[in-house]
Amino acid sequence: MSKAIVFMADGMEMCECLITVDILRRAGVDVTTASVMGRMSIESSHKVMIHADALAEDVDFASADMLVLPGGTVGTANLASKEIVKEQCMAFAGNSNKYLAAICAAPAILADLGLLEGRRATCHPGVEEDMAGAVLSHAYVAVDHNIITGKAMAATTEFALKLAELLQGREAAERVAMGICFEQGL
Repeated sequence: MSKAIVFMADGMEMCECLITVDILRRAGVDVTTASVMGRMSIESSHKVMIHADALAEDVDFASADMLVLPGGTVGTANLASKEIVKEQCMAFAGNSNKYLAAICAAPAILADLGLLEGRRATCHPGVEEDMAGAVLSHAYVAVDHNIITGKAMAATTEFALKLAELLQGREAAERVAMGICFEQGL
């Protein structure tokens, strides 16, 4: 079974996190939500409290196939301030057998780490100036080797279905898309 870890931080865009978790789980992916805040409860960008599955420092990253970073301005800043996030992004990006995914403002973390140098990527328009080195795309989802980026909250379903396809295959992603009445092409 494929495994994914989704980082969670105070100020994250709740929908980008939870829709991704939901779609991946529907596709049969074993997903762990991992708080980087040193506590299990996370307060989303719109003040919704969410309980993580684990603390990031207790997660077995080596067993995961994918690492996902949801966005949100404050959430992205909180993720970017944590060494565990930087270390794991570097590890996943450097392993061609693993995937690294980020959406909205979070791709700026990857750019800051030099992981998007010469790579096609998308992000929220408000952080495009922070995407030094990336070849910017205005698509909802951009895939370049093992790095997947999503534009913003409106792109979350398409982003999550692409992640499901990469981990579980096109048939699984299409099954989930049909089940949730997502009619846009994958």
